[in-house]
Amino acid sequence: MHHHGYSWLGEKKAFDNEGVRRPAPGHAPPSGGDEGLRERHRAAVADFPLTPIPPIQTAHWLVKPASLVRGTWAEPGEAGQWLGTELTAYAARFASPAERADEWLELLVRGAVGRLAWGGDVSLGHYLVGTTFHSVALVTCSPNRADPRLRCPVGTGER
Repeated sequence: MHHHGYSWLGEKKAFDNEGVRRPAPGHAPPSGGDEGLRERHRAAVADFPLTPIPPIQTAHWLVKPASLVRGTWAEPGEAGQWLGTELTAYAARFASPAERADEWLELLVRGAVGRLAWGGDVSLGHYLVGTTFHSVALVTCSPNRADPRLRCPVGTGER
């Protein structure tokens, strides 16, 4: 088991577009029905795997290209250190002053390390001053508890 880190910074408006944050359903849309529904399905098939915008389900990061992985760690504590660094880099810009506090950031990191230790995933998001959103995730891989069928995106040979 190991953990992959993902980070995204972008316009909140892009993050709010749930259509690119969900994989297409495993079935084709009904034929002869609503053209808009068929178009949304085609877009999900084409866009979801490639967009760097965070998926709604954290485990679905594993479906994305390996180039989006910001780091890989065998130990939860190492992944937590990366998370702490990532949060600290943006904390001064968090829209909520309470979320900028060192104590709060430390609690987030400790909680994340605990969750990773039992094989869980971590996904955090923060509004930044202005219209920007920062998302950071740590995903347990090989296997992932939320969906053990998902394969490792970096090709470690593990399942």
